[in-house]
Amino acid sequence: MYDAVVVGGGIVGSSVGYHLARAGVETLLVDRRDAGRATTAGAGIVSPGTSSRTADDDWFAFATDAVDYYPELVDRLAAAGVDDTSYGRVGLIAAAIDDDELAPYEEATARIEARRERLPAIGTIDPSVATDRVPALAEPQRAFSVPDAARVNGQVFASALREAGRTHGLETVEGDVTGVRTEGGRGTRSGGELGEARVTGVETADGDRIDADRVVIAGGAWSPAFGEDLGVSIPVEPKRGQIVHLDLLDADTGSWPVLKGFRHHYIVPWPDGRLVAGATREAGSGFDPRVTAGGLREVLEEALRLAPGLVDATVIEHRVGLRPACVDGVPVLGAIPDVEGAYLATGHGATGLTLGPYSGKLVADHVTEETPIPDSVSVARFEDEPR
Repeated sequence: MYDAVVVGGGIVGSSVGYHLARAGVETLLVDRRDAGRATTAGAGIVSPGTSSRTADDDWFAFATDAVDYYPELVDRLAAAGVDDTSYGRVGLIAAAIDDDELAPYEEATARIEARRERLPAIGTIDPSVATDRVPALAEPQRAFSVPDAARVNGQVFASALREAGRTHGLETVEGDVTGVRTEGGRGTRSGGELGEARVTGVETADGDRIDADRVVIAGGAWSPAFGEDLGVSIPVEPKRGQIVHLDLLDADTGSWPVLKGFRHHYIVPWPDGRLVAGATREAGSGFDPRVTAGGLREVLEEALRLAPGLVDATVIEHRVGLRPACVDGVPVLGAIPDVEGAYLATGHGATGLTLGPYSGKLVADHVTEETPIPDSVSVARFEDEPR
């Protein structure tokens, strides 16, 4: 018997598990380690100011709170003896190389000006400064710099959260949760009368039953599989993103900032010549975590357009992430109506590494203290949708 079971060990589920355990909740995290999990593939840009969603007031407020939480969380993990989080503020340069990028560039700078109070450090820079900082970069027509932008390896950070969680009593296990058990209410596994259902635990593929009063579904793109058990439709579907890892021999890439163009692609530098180029945005991909010829071409062509100095880089790895995209492009967090003890933490799409650790904290606080979830990301916004 556990106080809570968290289903899913990506960055969101790992954050929920860590924060629940830290709050003294006896928690089990069950992770199936699905091929194509978004956290495993994620390149890790933490910079909401450069997002095209910046014009959305509610999303921007949530995202900036999420980014502000990262340093505090990293300090907490360090206090628990976990120093390897991969998180680092390396800055970001956004560069408009070709004519078709000038209009998006101007739109981006206008959004930044509208949020100047929350984005004071962002400013335009001379193109020569950009190429000095990143020798592989094509000479841009326009460029701006985001000194506070950060990078994070999703796989490493999620592992750090679980490791720190174990110091507070978090239990983790690899397994396949196949259903959520309820009693009373409308749950298909309850057999009870209509009305409010109550969670009693989960079932696994090997026939085991794990009893718990609370269950948090943080299964990424696979979360909708539990909708029938809970009598709800979970409006999330996979959106494939393909990325390529490169090695640029003898380059001091650890000192480079993140690079972004204005065609929705990026290059994230890491130490020792390693760079991550991404990413495709493939709606309707289904649960198909394949690397495709078309996807590789798109990513590599865009990377070389932005940074032609990478033409001799070695291709060392391909990854695919199935991002959990909510129908309105915003995470879906909080308690499921009419099912006591059931919670969702999913739907982050391409923003999981930016928002995920903070989302996990909010959901854990919601579980333990009934702290309200912001309306813009709450499950409650779908209450009037057909079940």
